Amino acid sequence: MEQTTATKKSRAKADPAKKIKEGYIKFVLENGAKPASIFKFVKELKIKESDFYDEFNSFENIEKAIWEDLFNETANTIKSEEVYDEYSSREKLLAFFYTWIEVLKTNRSFILQSVPQKMKPELTPYFLVGVKEGFKSWIAEVLLEAKETEEVTVRPIISDRYDDAIWLQFLFILGFWVKDDSKGFEKTDAAIEKSVNLAFDLMGRGPLDAMVDFGKFLFQNR
Repeated sequence: MEQTTATKKSRAKADPAKKIKEGYIKFVLENGAKPASIFKFVKELKIKESDFYDEFNSFENIEKAIWEDLFNETANTIKSEEVYDEYSSREKLLAFFYTWIEVLKTNRSFILQSVPQKMKPELTPYFLVGVKEGFKSWIAEVLLEAKETEEVTVRPIISDRYDDAIWLQFLFILGFWVKDDSKGFEKTDAAIEKSVNLAFDLMGRGPLDAMVDFGKFLFQNR
């Protein structure tokens, strides 16, 4: 009996960060706001304050970790698909956003408490700082592949900012989904498809590139 009790206690302590994150989400959902203080939060969670600070130093850092978990779940899910490596870059981005929304659905009640209703798409919220780093690292690989396959066009200066533009698209889709009241979030699915296709159409070779090439040709052969 003693060994069984010890084993249970050991498992409970195995991942204190997970317990804190789950406790934080539960608190926010039940109270509609962040805890008033770390002291009251750890008391309700029945853990020592020192154990809390071993993992996090603020509620803001808990929120960052929760969002990073959501991102990692999304990235790991799409990469685990057998057909992932066969996707074009456009398809990889579509797969990411569709999967991202599916992951967010399971946490929508908490997310609605976390994301401001009037989120400015040009500003990265504090809770997405870690997600931004992970996403831009992932999208950099996708864009490198797209450049190699000529799915997107390399342009002076501009192509170095493609990842920034797609991050703004990330924020736009998140903000759109938060406000979406359509059945099954059908409008968000449409917004994903249309915005991703537009992004790759703009990054791909188009009439403007042909005009520039023709201008260069005329200049060189005048």
